Amino acid sequence: DFTGSGAETISHLRQNGRITFMFCAFTGPPKIVRLHGRGRAVLPHNAEGLTLAPNFPAGEPPRCYIVADITRISDSCGFGVPLMAFEHERDSMAKWSEGKSAADLADYRRRKNMLSIDGLPAWDEP
Repeated sequence: DFTGSGAETISHLRQNGRITFMFCAFTGPPKIVRLHGRGRAVLPHNAEGLTLAPNFPAGEPPRCYIVADITRISDSCGFGVPLMAFEHERDSMAKWSEGKSAADLADYRRRKNMLSIDGLPAWDEP
């Protein structure tokens, strides 16, 4: 989870712990797969976050890691999912955060990511 992407996932995990990941096939046969479970947000500077960090590529520092215990997998047809072609990754987020210090990112989170759009708290600290 990166700075700037709102606080919805973190806030709703704090509220009730439920999480669903949805994967859609945009090429090939139509298919949707959902992973259902319980999750939590792990700050990168705490002990668990430090053990998770080596599993991810270096680069833009995450705001937190989303850890989920998956309890159910479901699938559906995906007939309504459009066919789409992947062109390339965007580098906008990385470029935006490149020139910012840890203090700059914490200030941004304090100003813009402390609450979800429905007013639920995301962080005790930025």
